[in-house]
Amino acid sequence: MRTPVSTYRLQIRPSFTLQDAAALMGYLRELGVDWVYLSPILTAEEGSDHGYDVTDPSTVDASRGGAEGLVALSKAAREAGLGVLVDIVPNHMGVASPPQNAWWWSLLKEGKASRYAEAFDVDWDFGGGKLRLPVLGSDADVDKLEVVDGELRYFDHRFPLAEGSYTAGENARDVHARQHYELVGWRRADDELNYRRFFAVSTLAGIRVEVPWVFEEAHAEIARWFHDGLVDGLRIDHPDGLADPAGYLERLKEITSGSYLLVEKILEPGEELPENFDCEGTTGYDALADVDRLFVDPDAEVQLDALDARLRGAGSAADYQAMIHGTKRRITDGILHSEILRLARLVAESPELSNPAVADALAEIIASFHVYRSYLPYGKDTLVDAVERAARSRPELAQVLKALLPLLLDAGGELGRRFQQTSGMVMAKGVEDTAFFRYTRLGTLTEVGADPTEFALSTAGFHERMARRQALLPLSMTTLTTHDTKRSEDTRARISVISEAVPEWKAFVDRMQELAPIPDGPLAVLVWQAIAGAWPASRERLQGYVIKAAREAGNSTNWTEPNEAFEAKLASAVDAVFDVPEVTSALEEFVALVDPYGTSNSLSAKIVQLTMPGIPDVYQGTEFWDRSLTDPDNRRAVDFARRRAALAALDAGVQTEAPDELAKLLLTSRALRLRRDRPELFRGYSPIDAEGPAAEHLIAFDRGASAAGGGAITLATRLPRKLERNGGWQDTFIRPGSAVQDELTGNSYPSGVVDLARLLQRYPVALLVPIG
Repeated sequence: MRTPVSTYRLQIRPSFTLQDAAALMGYLRELGVDWVYLSPILTAEEGSDHGYDVTDPSTVDASRGGAEGLVALSKAAREAGLGVLVDIVPNHMGVASPPQNAWWWSLLKEGKASRYAEAFDVDWDFGGGKLRLPVLGSDADVDKLEVVDGELRYFDHRFPLAEGSYTAGENARDVHARQHYELVGWRRADDELNYRRFFAVSTLAGIRVEVPWVFEEAHAEIARWFHDGLVDGLRIDHPDGLADPAGYLERLKEITSGSYLLVEKILEPGEELPENFDCEGTTGYDALADVDRLFVDPDAEVQLDALDARLRGAGSAADYQAMIHGTKRRITDGILHSEILRLARLVAESPELSNPAVADALAEIIASFHVYRSYLPYGKDTLVDAVERAARSRPELAQVLKALLPLLLDAGGELGRRFQQTSGMVMAKGVEDTAFFRYTRLGTLTEVGADPTEFALSTAGFHERMARRQALLPLSMTTLTTHDTKRSEDTRARISVISEAVPEWKAFVDRMQELAPIPDGPLAVLVWQAIAGAWPASRERLQGYVIKAAREAGNSTNWTEPNEAFEAKLASAVDAVFDVPEVTSALEEFVALVDPYGTSNSLSAKIVQLTMPGIPDVYQGTEFWDRSLTDPDNRRAVDFARRRAALAALDAGVQTEAPDELAKLLLTSRALRLRRDRPELFRGYSPIDAEGPAAEHLIAFDRGASAAGGGAITLATRLPRKLERNGGWQDTFIRPGSAVQDELTGNSYPSGVVDLARLLQRYPVALLVPIG
């Protein structure tokens, strides 16, 4: 099996095609990248910028470059010595535009008689033999349907007609009544939907890849990529939605001849991949959380909790466990209630097990889960624990819960299988997409895959986790930024400085609430952290972010029933950043305070991530400063010409200092090149301890294979403001076992005692290589 040393993620879309990506292979080679990593490239909904709404799994999207574009990219990658990793989406298909999806069109036209009825996950009985589509403004809009050119039309929506269901001149409402589908008001999706989907997105319909022919048809094109030598590995989107993730991975290994596979799996603290997952690891959110917490001052927790309590108008800070239980119940009883009700229908009703009580109990169990899902028999204890916790929180459901447990533990039964597919949806929507916008004391902590109650991580704790990663998951990906992160790496690095400047942060928030008040204290903290972290940013970017953040949080406004008055005040606060001199001045003063230390955090986090155990990924453009917010802000176009020119300048000898974004490019290129060209320096992991008064401010490790080290040595500064206020490095030192040279500066140092003040004089980081 060919495996990458590093990857570089590119977002392939109509405005940046496979041919455009092919032209970058030379630059990526010079940057030091080993594999290029592509977003989904199968044919997706027309106009889709992300590609996760595949409509035709048998073709490469023509708007993204088509099959010839993949050939061109693969050829360019091979010529540059790069491998190719591609993101695929096995859980669902895009069905927003039925004419674009032949599988869905057939299902709508032929109903249960369609060959593809087995491919989609439809509860026909609950729909009275029909597939319910929540596309109408309201049920009354059925009177707005028209029959045009042999199709049923609702404004721009087009649907097929069953054979023999229409005679010229007939009323469209009557024709609609004869179809295998029922068009209903969109609000009915919460309770009456009868097909599995991706989370609460009704335009993404789940498919059953556990059915052999469905797997084969959905993966024939993917298999061809490997047969033709175009692709070397795959990233699997949302495996938690699959009925049998382990079986799916086993089949995928077969059709790819044992190639490199990663799963987009969120691992909660202490959780490990199931032993029967035939893959090389995850996409790296677990690593991101570990790196971030190195740069958060643990002493700030009590102070930030106090600020949180004050802004909530409460006697104490938010109780995170109570919060996520509530947000998960909000999801189970709201946008995913259809999924809970489908589970409840699988339990035979009796006086002891009424359908409402069963639905309530199932929702309570899911709300009590502390991981995304079980993979029975793996995770049995987690399921049992969730049932026990549910019984403690809802003792009146104890008998129902007791009756449900053996049914849920039966992985071969439909209830047990579907329950596992559902719990992850609730976790994602209730925690990542709701609670993470409500639990706001420090935005660094509420990133995808993280547990925000873990406030900081000591160097000893980090070393312990890295040793474990090296031993168990050496080929798992590591990352700092993705297309899904809520804040990019440099935004978070600046926000982390708040933990070292709490008095100044409190004063800044109070001043902003005075000059540009946001009538939701916790949201105000989130907004001002984001603005300070991303500054400078355009009005358009910030307005888009704050509205999305407020609606996701769902406390003061939401997606389905926006609070226009509140949103006007929120927009006014953002406008004040640009239009009110006092607000602009206060913001820029605070940013000027934290930015030097944020720069240090950025460079330190980057060098740690690029050299720690695992396969480092660089998200497109982040070799320069990238202060993005949540999507779509983090998927903006990248100026590669500027980066290519800057890299050439560095290679020609141009000098740079830490505040300059060229410093990040220097660090990224030198670390990636060293990993690619000197792999023998990255085969182990040993902590390095500094000695002296500022020892706690250094994170350092040796990647040599032996316990004595002898590999590449990474040095990075942590808590830089506190370091500065305490007098700097003073006479703190390390003891290299041999003479070393810094890949960033070219400076050499002897074995024995080397002062950190000397080593880290130019940059807050160093990458040392043994000499001789």
